[in-house]
Amino acid sequence: MTTMIAEQPWMVAIALGLLGGALIFGWLQTGKKAAALIGLVCLGLVPVAFVVASNWETDREQIERLIRDTAAAIERNDFETVYQLIGDDEAEAMARRELPQFEFTMASVNKIRSIEVIEGTFPPEADVDMSVKVDVSTKRGGVKNIRVVRRLELRLQKENDHWKVTQYRHSPVVGGPDQYTDQFTTK
Repeated sequence: MTTMIAEQPWMVAIALGLLGGALIFGWLQTGKKAAALIGLVCLGLVPVAFVVASNWETDREQIERLIRDTAAAIERNDFETVYQLIGDDEAEAMARRELPQFEFTMASVNKIRSIEVIEGTFPPEADVDMSVKVDVSTKRGGVKNIRVVRRLELRLQKENDHWKVTQYRHSPVVGGPDQYTDQFTTK
């Protein structure tokens, strides 16, 4: 329910509006002031739903912001910022091996397919499946400014109210792994 309030204020507003309207209609039919009062309270809560939704950042919204901020850091070739967002030594080592080989001129998120916050995990964990697009050149020559579209799968863990990447894998958007695909680290 909290996710619906924070992420889907239109649904909550429609429900409150219908409930408020029905209660006011009930008051008009029966003359019971309690129905009118509760109906007006429901209608008054509609703007409150939007205020709450705009000020309440859910885990999913935090993760989406983290993903977009990371894409911006990669586009700036600011790899140190990217490394700080990784909360696993093995995943960070993999990123430190891969990223410095390339120079990025564009990095963006095409589509976030899913952000699944895993219930019952402590510390909280989430899985993200998305596709990304980069314009990249190799630093040692050869490949100059080609566009690459990849599927990126992330496992994140929440540490001190901040989400950190603990595992990642990139692969082709369709089909199975290729020669550039790194497998998830196993623990």
